[in-house]
Amino acid sequence: MFKQIGFFIYGVVSYFIFFGTFLYAIGFIGNFWVPTTLDAPLSGPLATAIAVNVVLLAVFAVQHSVMARKWFKEWWTQIVPKPIERSTYVLFSSLALILLFWQWRPMGGVVWSVENPVGVAVLYVLFGFGWTLVLVSTFLINHFDLFGLRQVWLYLIGREVQPLKFTTPGFYKLVRHPLYLGWFFAFWATPTMTFAHLLFSIATTAYILLAIQFEERDLVREHGERYEAYRQSVPMLLPFTPKRSKIESRITQENPSVL
Repeated sequence: MFKQIGFFIYGVVSYFIFFGTFLYAIGFIGNFWVPTTLDAPLSGPLATAIAVNVVLLAVFAVQHSVMARKWFKEWWTQIVPKPIERSTYVLFSSLALILLFWQWRPMGGVVWSVENPVGVAVLYVLFGFGWTLVLVSTFLINHFDLFGLRQVWLYLIGREVQPLKFTTPGFYKLVRHPLYLGWFFAFWATPTMTFAHLLFSIATTAYILLAIQFEERDLVREHGERYEAYRQSVPMLLPFTPKRSKIESRITQENPSVL
């Protein structure tokens, strides 16, 4: 019983570290509330700032993507007990972000700056909408499973974790990845786009687009024809657009490993 309680406490602590990191990220990207943010005057060599920031982004991308792959989980759970595998993933992701917040190098410079009060208000509304969409999307697909709480709770009460059924609630009927769409709003909707913010937005956008390919490949393997039919009928990120382009379908047919 002590083991179950220990795992549950570990899962809860990991979750609250994540949630604190999530809240800090809002201030970090939006430039308010927190001591370190994306944007500030350049305080050292520009080349050094770019190099450090790219490494920080790469650390998060590699950790976040590799630890989510099935082959890694199969190896990792030989070391980390299965009930806390997801909580450990969440914890490591949070630590990678905390490292980024701590060591991020502002780069100065302004790419664009919106001065019109209405324009500024609209961009902040879109920024808030993005973060709201991210959070709501996690609850639609089971927030507590996604962040490891369901697993440690079931282990605590002695029940086996059953795989979740594939469903398409709410926003998932409009786009396959509303959570990632929310990140795009959160990263790009800003009245002042600095060089550092632009680097961050481009890098995270590229990572998300690449991560979607790996994620969808895993989902097809897990859910088979059901997810393939969903992928054929629902747009990836942009609602109310053609379901799948002829180019995307042709690429998939010629090279199924792409998705």
